[in-house]
Amino acid sequence: MTPASAGTTPPGTSDERQAAAWVQQMFAGIAPKYDLLNHLLSFNVDRRWRKVLMHHLRPVLQRPQAIILDLCCGTGDVLIDLKNGGVAHVLGADFCHPMLVSAKKKLARKSLQALLIEGDALQLPFAEDSLDAISIAFGFRNLANYDAGLQELYRVLKVGGMLAILEFSHPPGALIRRAYGFYSKVLLPVVGGAVSGSRKAYTYLPDSIRKFPNAAGLRQKMEAAGFSETRFELLTGGIAASHVGWKLTPRSAG
Repeated sequence: MTPASAGTTPPGTSDERQAAAWVQQMFAGIAPKYDLLNHLLSFNVDRRWRKVLMHHLRPVLQRPQAIILDLCCGTGDVLIDLKNGGVAHVLGADFCHPMLVSAKKKLARKSLQALLIEGDALQLPFAEDSLDAISIAFGFRNLANYDAGLQELYRVLKVGGMLAILEFSHPPGALIRRAYGFYSKVLLPVVGGAVSGSRKAYTYLPDSIRKFPNAAGLRQKMEAAGFSETRFELLTGGIAASHVGWKLTPRSAG
């Protein structure tokens, strides 16, 4: 069942501005250990999930001179995948400066370049109809307003552009749902908190997943924002889901 909240609701916040500031500060605190914990806590399954994301982006990756934005780019894993996939113009955007610093260093170590932008996903610094594709890996559920975010993504995509969202979801099977529930509620805060030094971050992260719409609910939100030919693929029993939608018509006036 889709939650009633407009977006993420961290503890102690009462509006979108407070929620965004809380998330920004939280990610700044865990940025130095973010990569280690992602791979450790997902048992490296996150790497396979990103391959699915890249597969779904393939129709756009093959366009000459394609401009692709990786939103909520974090420390740059998807940026590296895009560059290695031969994309001509790769942009990365995140509102957390320490994450962008880590992304820049990681790209440099691999002798890769991408334009990195510090900015808010709800107010992107791009003209209407300017991007061929937008990817978001495990960042969308942290937006302060999901519907406003989707409308902004629709705005900046070209007609014929694609949105690809890789995000945690809700396993439909009872057995994996119970196992994942125990892992996220009990083990994740303990291990993530011990390694990162921020137990509140790894308590918030599973809580944000529980409050996030299921895969069908996110698809409905994408369609309400104007996206067409939407579809999703459940991954690892539904722990995550990869969503795709296309902008096939201009944004409605007004």
